[in-house]
Amino acid sequence: MTTLTPFEEDILEQPAALRRLAAAGPVPELAALGARRWDRIVFTGMGSSHFASIPTWRSAVRAGLDAWRIDAGELLDSPELLTPDTLLVATSQSGASGEVVELLDRLEAGRLRAGLLAGIAADPASPLALQSDVYLPLLSGDEATVSTKSYLNTLAVHRRLAAVLTGEDPAVVEAEIAAAADAVEAQLARGVDSDLASRTLSPARPRLAAVAKRDDAATALLAGLITKESSKVAIEGYVGGQFRHGPFELAGPGMTAFLYGAYESDDDQSTIRLAGDLVESGAHVVLVGDLQVEGATTVRMPDGPSLTRLATGAVVAELVAVDLARANGVVPGAFAFGSKVTTTL
Repeated sequence: MTTLTPFEEDILEQPAALRRLAAAGPVPELAALGARRWDRIVFTGMGSSHFASIPTWRSAVRAGLDAWRIDAGELLDSPELLTPDTLLVATSQSGASGEVVELLDRLEAGRLRAGLLAGIAADPASPLALQSDVYLPLLSGDEATVSTKSYLNTLAVHRRLAAVLTGEDPAVVEAEIAAAADAVEAQLARGVDSDLASRTLSPARPRLAAVAKRDDAATALLAGLITKESSKVAIEGYVGGQFRHGPFELAGPGMTAFLYGAYESDDDQSTIRLAGDLVESGAHVVLVGDLQVEGATTVRMPDGPSLTRLATGAVVAELVAVDLARANGVVPGAFAFGSKVTTTL
């Protein structure tokens, strides 16, 4: 029997982490963020922390709010985006990533100005938690290596924030978080076909891509990040039509494309067209959802609210990353050159 790595143990603890967050409920200060009409709302962060803000930003834009998404490194180079009436939402699962800490230092020194800083982090003693005007805790617990529990809980906290900013019923959101925990538990029980990894890496020149649109774009970007981190296999994540603009030339035998958020209910046919074109090229297509295309592999995942789709999609990406690591001869989730918290700019 294979001994579980710390990365895999964290993966299995995700339903419990989500339920812990659900049981605690939203912090009282959260409601105040939606009570004021901001000049603009800026979502920032790095890596998977920043990817988790995609659905929140999309919700804010649909509601007619002036909302921006810009990673913390770019924001440091574009400080004019912040105004004295800006709601700055900074997400850092560690609360101590280098770019976010530099932002905090510049805010404290008066070199940057924002109306209010809302910080989303797991560690209440982190710089982000301590310096935020409103701190939104993840309650994800300790995490050994690559982001797992903290990412899913970040999605849930962002779901609460999106509801407050757009005037949704908080009770609906709390029910979604509880349902997402159940769906994650069910997805972990289903698992993924371990032959997927060996098939992906068996070609002489394997190429991997993760593609998704709308809210599910967060999952494609996450998959690209954590697969590299945890399996040392090269893969890139693409949002929507980005893959068509150049990377499609990597198609053909040896290419494996993971298309996340692939559902029959989608009225946008671009995923079906992309899957068909890739299959025709000789690529291996993995559809993550309930969509079925002749010649492609489907990893079945339940349709439902965005949070459920995002959480279960992340679990599929994690499980695939574990299998790819073993197929690649490395310990899943073990860092070779970096570390969990990137503090160097």
